[in-house]
Parts: sequence; structure tokens; C-alpha cells
Amino acid sequence: MQKTSKPDIKNLTKERLAQWLQDRKIDSYRASQILKWIYLRQADDFESMTDLNKTMRAILSDHFSIHRLERVDTQTSEDGTTKYLFKLDDGCLIESVLIPERDHCTLCISSQVGCAQDCRFCLTAKQGLVRNLTPGEIIAQVRDVVKEVEDSKPMSNIVLMGMGEPLANYRNVIHAIHTITDNEEGLRFSNRKVTLSTAGLIPKLSDLGKDTKINLAVSLNATDNATRSRLMPINRKYPIEDLIAACKNYPLPPTRRITFEYILIKDVNDSEKDAERLSRLLRPLKAKINLIPFNEFEGSGYSRSDDRTVDRFQEVLVKHHYTVMIRQSKGRDISAACGQLSGSYNG
Repeated sequence: MQKTSKPDIKNLTKERLAQWLQDRKIDSYRASQILKWIYLRQADDFESMTDLNKTMRAILSDHFSIHRLERVDTQTSEDGTTKYLFKLDDGCLIESVLIPERDHCTLCISSQVGCAQDCRFCLTAKQGLVRNLTPGEIIAQVRDVVKEVEDSKPMSNIVLMGMGEPLANYRNVIHAIHTITDNEEGLRFSNRKVTLSTAGLIPKLSDLGKDTKINLAVSLNATDNATRSRLMPINRKYPIEDLIAACKNYPLPPTRRITFEYILIKDVNDSEKDAERLSRLLRPLKAKINLIPFNEFEGSGYSRSDDRTVDRFQEVLVKHHYTVMIRQSKGRDISAACGQLSGSYNG
């Protein structure tokens, strides 16, 4: 793929693009036309934007590019899950995962290169944080895969559950979400079909609820501070009781619930007592629960809970009237399952 030093136009909001045009004595309404070409018609260059005059197309071409990510590798699992390894302009690598469901596909996207949260059950944490993704790099994961799957099973769901902590890259993530969910000039995904997963950066939670109407998922994984702090160092700064209080105050849209993700790790957090404590902990909230058996990787030091233990944990929660899903891991054979993304390549 040809590299270019020109800035990616996807890093501009509609408002910033309109202002840029105005500054050059170009009507601001042209911003809408340009963005529709980029996101709805999947244009790769400005010359193809035939409802713009030749001079305007030349000005845009002189100043901007329309980046696509360089795909380094694609792996497809036995269950149909596809993992994409993308190389960014500076050589950094990120991964996105396309997960087939019964009647649609879900795309799991990354928000950072690496991650600073150091969760013990996550392979991404092993490389630490390299940098934040730009809005254009986040958007491109969706835009590029949409183009690829447009003639097959519809891709209707987006989850920010890939590499990185989305709320630690707040401004760029919000920009990307607005573009992904923009029904006029953006990628036209429903707010109800976009989910952001966080380890619990409490100061940004209330902002998220005000700035977007997407779904919230919280990675909880323990019912006491000692265990959660061991698994997730962020808990030392934002302990469970503070996280639950923040979730209680979260401005949920009507009929929505917060999803709590709970990774079940053998002999760490998977006892019936843990399930009972979890049911009490979430009682004040509009909550549903995703149980995720731990996806093992070399050097983690943890083991996956057996199926009987997982089922028993679910039964306790159902007894307390929670909606509980056991999230069957997709793409484990290609290291594409929850917690397995590494952004590494040996090709």
C-alpha cells in the first residue's frame, strides 16, 4: 500500500471539515457531500467525487488522503470467525475480529495499540500501551471491513472490545463513534448496536453517557476488591464500590441495561459464593451479565473454569432473576477470542 504524508480526512469531524472548506471560500455544505462519498460510497480518492468540481477535487487531493489500513494477515477460524491484522502508517499493528452470528456479524475493534491497564487475563496487556489510535484508524477498521462483507451476511453490530481501553482514548473514540453511528453522512450503525467495554475508568463514564447513546459494558470479573485488584490493577484506583456507584448514576437510555462482563477463572472467582456476592452487588442496577470462560494463553498462570462450574455459576444468578448469557468464545483456534488479541505477527 502506498504511504502518504497527507493527513487522513477521516480524522476531521464534519464541523472541522466544514470550517476548513469555509476558510478556503468553499461552501460548507460540501462537507456533507464529501463525507457521503467516503462513508456511504466507499470512495478511495477525491477524483471519483463527481458532484464536486474539478478545482475542489484538486484542492482536497493536495491536502488530504483517504486512508485504508494495510492488511498484513487474515486468519479464519473453524467457526467462521475472521481475525484481521492491520499495520498502521508508523508500523504499529492492531487486530480486529469479525464474528459471525446467526443472522448477522459483529465486528470487534481496537482503540489503542496495546493497553496500559495490565489486566492479568488479557494478552494485549503484555505489550503495555504503545499509543492511542486516531479517529481515522478506529473508523477505518469498520469502514474497511464493511466494504469486504457488504455482499454477505450483514455486519450490524460493533463492539469496542478489542485492543486497548476505549475510555483512555476518550476524545478519539467519541469522534469515531459519532461517525460510525451518523445516519446521514456516516456509517449508519444503530446506537443500539454499538457497545463500548471498559475496565472502569470512572471519571469518563458519566461523560460517555452524555456524549453518546451507545451500550455500555463493564469488565467486572470479581466481587471483592482484593481479587479484582489482583486481576485488574485499575481497581486499586477505582475500587468496586466506586464503580458500582458510578454505574448506578450512569444515564441509561430507557429500556437499556448495563452489561457486566465476568471472566470465569478456575479457583479464582468462579465459586457459588462468588455468584451469590455478584447477585447482591448488582442488585441496585439495571444489569445483565455475560459470563466468559477464561481463554487460556501461555504465561497467564490461570486456567479456564470447567463447564459444570460455569453452568452452576449461571444457575445461581438466574435464581436471582438476572439475565445471564454464557458467551461462547469464538475464534479460539486463531487466538481471536476475548483477551487473546496481541497485535503480533511472525509472518
